[in-house]
Amino acid sequence: MKQTVASEIYSRLQAIESCKKAGNTEWEDKHSEALRIIEKDILPSGSGIDCGTKIDRDFKPNKIKLICSFHHMDENGYYDGWTEHVITVTPVFDGINIKISGKNKNFIKEYLADVYFTALSQTVEL
Repeated sequence: MKQTVASEIYSRLQAIESCKKAGNTEWEDKHSEALRIIEKDILPSGSGIDCGTKIDRDFKPNKIKLICSFHHMDENGYYDGWTEHVITVTPVFDGINIKISGKNKNFIKEYLADVYFTALSQTVEL
């Protein structure tokens, strides 16, 4: 069944939590592998998000947390530092709400919100 990337991540995190409680390591591993595939193949990587995106594996009801670093460039095209960000995703009636933590160097938070909204809103079937 196709669902948004955000829904897929949340479902997998919730399933991992249930598997831990039930001691079902086989399915816990399968759900963890699905999250690794999402990190590697679907979530933003490159274009400044040079270390990729990691999913925080600690289950939180109605919340997803993603972690990324952004590699900034100055007006001359030289790298001039990194900023660290946590992308907090929560459901709302018409989709998802995204909050970006970290320093807003070069107004990067608006860009990251757009990039992650687009990535998390696409549909996927794993």
